[in-house]
Amino acid sequence: MKLKWREMGAGLIVPVILIAIWQLVTSNEWVNPQVLPSPLAVVRKWVEYALPQEAYDPASMSRLSWMFSGELVRDTIGSMYRVLVGFVVGTVLALPLGLAMGSSQRVYAWLNPLVQVLRPIPPIAYIPLSILWFGLGNPPAIFLISIGAFFPVLMNTIAGVRHVDGIYIRAARNLGAGQGTLFLRVMLPAAVPYILSGVRIGIGTAFIVVIVSEMIAVNNGLGFRILEAREYFWSDKIIAGMISIGLLGLAIDLAMNKLNNYLLRWHRGLEN
Repeated sequence: MKLKWREMGAGLIVPVILIAIWQLVTSNEWVNPQVLPSPLAVVRKWVEYALPQEAYDPASMSRLSWMFSGELVRDTIGSMYRVLVGFVVGTVLALPLGLAMGSSQRVYAWLNPLVQVLRPIPPIAYIPLSILWFGLGNPPAIFLISIGAFFPVLMNTIAGVRHVDGIYIRAARNLGAGQGTLFLRVMLPAAVPYILSGVRIGIGTAFIVVIVSEMIAVNNGLGFRILEAREYFWSDKIIAGMISIGLLGLAIDLAMNKLNNYLLRWHRGLEN
């Protein structure tokens, strides 16, 4: 426990130094505050962004609804909804396809050329098509996020299944395992670490794509709010939104890391 706290403390040293330098630069007005506001100004704007914009009225809403009526809370909920739905759609499509391509040389030969052509195309290149196909709102954003999550999960799943140690496969066949048993009891468990790594990368990519898609197709969310702040030259709100995105991304990555460690206890010999 002491070691963990020590590591966390060490990780805070560089951010604290950078914030101190930032405050020094802005306090001495070496930079136009309209271009780079001070950390204190950003914190004030972040608090303003998070707090409810209207006074509490018990006749119109409950206290809980009022507490969650701030722009930051509503934007975060909107962004997370799109991330989760798009990620689930992309993963549900990628997993069976990746398992089929990894376990069957014939399926791999049929589909791999198409996958290799589509994989380098960045999700933002689909923005014009997504708007033409789905209009504006959540559907085009979810479509783009699904593409962003699809390929990391697909490629890692294929790699996981195809890189199973041949010793395990030969041993299972020598013990009389059929193709179905071989896939379910040997290949799939051995591929799980690869699959979970792909899932972690996929949800990180989905979170990146949601910010871009919100700047184009929707009228709420963290990406939309940053674009709105740019239009009015609210640099403090831009940075407050960026920090919110960073903290949310950090929380998602830590949660995925915890989940991976829990699910892979057997892989690390920590079943007990």
